[in-house]
Amino acid sequence: MPKRVLQGVVVSDACDKTVIVRVERRVMHPIYKKFVSRSKKYAAHDEDNRYCAGDAVRIEESRPLSKRKSWVVIDGPVDAAPGRGSRRAAVAEAAPAPEATTRRRRRAAAAAAAAEGAEPAAAGEEAGGAA
Repeated sequence: MPKRVLQGVVVSDACDKTVIVRVERRVMHPIYKKFVSRSKKYAAHDEDNRYCAGDAVRIEESRPLSKRKSWVVIDGPVDAAPGRGSRRAAVAEAAPAPEATTRRRRRAAAAAAAAEGAEPAAAGEEAGGAA
């Protein structure tokens, strides 16, 4: 009996040597005759930690590797480099640092004022906000 091969998208790569792949299929509704998307998530083995979230991959059925994992990733995008850190580091460098929120600015200003010995402008800022 041939092994099943499915195509899907990696939705999680948090586990070591495992990726979660979402496979979508389209089925016709029995009454309304409209095509509806159904999806299922499979845990697949990724020996080199090569694939990251968002990668389109193909998975193949295999013997059970653990309680939930009986699929193996057979191929994916060409630029998927072996080793977990290579692509994640590039994405982290490209992403700008998050801008400070109003609450963080207020707390930083209050901490700076306390360090200088000056009183905060409003009494509500000492309590952390609402007066």
